[in-house]
Amino acid sequence: MKSSLYVYIYIFVMAFSTWCMRVIPSLVMKRPIRNRFAQSFLYYVPYVTLAVMTFPAIIETTQSPLAGAVAFAAGIIAAWLGVRLLGVAAVCCITVLILELLV
Repeated sequence: MKSSLYVYIYIFVMAFSTWCMRVIPSLVMKRPIRNRFAQSFLYYVPYVTLAVMTFPAIIETTQSPLAGAVAFAAGIIAAWLGVRLLGVAAVCCITVLILELLV
C-alpha cells in the first residue's frame, strides 16, 4: 500500500516540475527576447538535446561500436548532401546492416 502511494507522489512531483518549467518562463518573460545570442541559444537547444540523446544510442545499440560510428558518419554525409530525414535513417540502417553482416 505504501509503495503505491510513493508512485503517486513521484508522478505528482514530476508533473509539478514539468509544469513549473513550462509556466514560469511564460510568466517571467513579458517581452520578446531581442538579444541575438539568447535567440540563437534558444533556437538550437532542441537540436542539441536531441543530438545528446541520440548519439550514445547510435554507438551503443549496434553489436559493434565501429558499425555505429560508420553509420553515424554515413548519416552526417547523407544529411550534408541534402537527403531528407527518412533517407538519412535508411542510409544509417543499411550501413549498420551491411557492416554487421560482414563482421
